[in-house]
Amino acid sequence: MPKYIDIHSHINFKVFNEDRDEVIKRALDNDTWLINVGTQVDTSRKAIELAHKYEKGVYAIVGLHPIHTDASFHDEEELGEEGQEFTSRGEIFDKEVYREFLKDPKVVAIGECGLDYYHLDLESIEKQKKAFVEQIELANEVGKPLMLHIRNNPQDKTHNAYFDTCELLKKFPKVKGVSHFFAGSVEDMKRFVNQGIYVSFAGPVTYKPKPEICDYHKVILETPLDMILTDTDSPYVAPAPYRGKRNEPLYVKEIVKKIAEIKGLPEEEVAKAIINNAKKLFDIS
Repeated sequence: MPKYIDIHSHINFKVFNEDRDEVIKRALDNDTWLINVGTQVDTSRKAIELAHKYEKGVYAIVGLHPIHTDASFHDEEELGEEGQEFTSRGEIFDKEVYREFLKDPKVVAIGECGLDYYHLDLESIEKQKKAFVEQIELANEVGKPLMLHIRNNPQDKTHNAYFDTCELLKKFPKVKGVSHFFAGSVEDMKRFVNQGIYVSFAGPVTYKPKPEICDYHKVILETPLDMILTDTDSPYVAPAPYRGKRNEPLYVKEIVKKIAEIKGLPEEEVAKAIINNAKKLFDIS
């Protein structure tokens, strides 16, 4: 096993078209494994193709991102071959297609799926919930964990995507998973941990504290080490000292370093625990 692991990256996105192999090689050469995550059919397929280019250290996750259940969103940095950029927007979750993807030995989880309340469009949220439940059902069927994307609206505190996610997951107690890029409260974290859901921290833990958004210091202190994972969400939100640059899996070590600092533990101990957690959740070796 490596020293570090980035459990959620998007090197399958088109923003890496010019140097994709170099980015992955940099990570592997620096003892860092990575998991590329799909956001719809095209990017899920690309994640699988990438995983098969490497004998070890590169894995895939396939699923439908909540914002891609609606046709109104488009991210220029995601995968899109010439003339096909918009073909998967507003995708309806096709259980048969994803079930076939999940037969691949390089696919270790389902996602990213979940609830995104950033725009708080009630019609969109209902579509998200439908697609999410279908992906939970598929995870339950095939025995794979979930890669969860959960985001609240920063202005509206009357809705809590973390709470609603836990309520949906209660109906499927056997399903495990991880909440990537965690930005919830201590109470949100405890709900997940009590349900056997891991919590993954990303670049913002290295930024100047903004407790009104997320009190990372308090959350990390109270999260059990055996329930912590790390992710970059590349190409987005690079950690310090790379903030403002395109993010990549190599930078995950900065997140590990910050978690160790907050917990007052040796970096080696934290890094080892995170690897063991990833091995356990995703069944990788």
